[in-house]
Amino acid sequence: MSAVVFTADFTSERQWVAGRSWAYPDGGPTNPGDNKLDHLTADPAYSRSGTFRATRRADGLWDTGLLTTEGSEEGFLVRAGDHLDARVRLPALTGSWPAIWTWRDGGNEVDVFEYHPDNPDLLELTNHVRQGQRYVQHETVRPGGVVDLGVTFGRRSVVWTLNGERVFADGRGVGSGWHAYLIVNLSVCAGRYHPPPDATATELSFGVESLVVRRALLPPLPA
Repeated sequence: MSAVVFTADFTSERQWVAGRSWAYPDGGPTNPGDNKLDHLTADPAYSRSGTFRATRRADGLWDTGLLTTEGSEEGFLVRAGDHLDARVRLPALTGSWPAIWTWRDGGNEVDVFEYHPDNPDLLELTNHVRQGQRYVQHETVRPGGVVDLGVTFGRRSVVWTLNGERVFADGRGVGSGWHAYLIVNLSVCAGRYHPPPDATATELSFGVESLVVRRALLPPLPA
């Protein structure tokens, strides 16, 4: 048995902090070392509706939307054994780099997903905690498409599902004491690993229609 312990309300300033993350050097706003053109912004138009946007700046960077539970009033942490479900509308334009992931204290990263439209049918699923990864190709994955993603952050194996179908179990897990904050964001590729946006593009976007975390209920103590 499990219970819902977190339902994302992207408008909530108690749940989410916008426009900064310690996953970026000095909390942001830029992260060129990770080959990103991001310039994080707290402007609610870039994230608070659940549509994460990026718009081109005059200096060559892009204002980008990011939300994290780190530093928020509630400070929600995903824990070992939790299960996350999300419905995501993938971006359509080259240069988009959307992700749902976890982070704490310089690591503890598990990528629920990453996506690049130049690989139109491929999702990147990664456990950076214990180095498990798979690139999953699927006919329902396409630019502008909507997919249902699920991840169980197991102690011995992290398990991903796509549209209800199990697609990867890494056999490595996160360990029993693992816990981490959630991050949802849209980055912009700088070109080293994936093409940057087309020169005529001025705005990129992807959407998270829902995000829920469930936690196993502890059995009752014996009388």
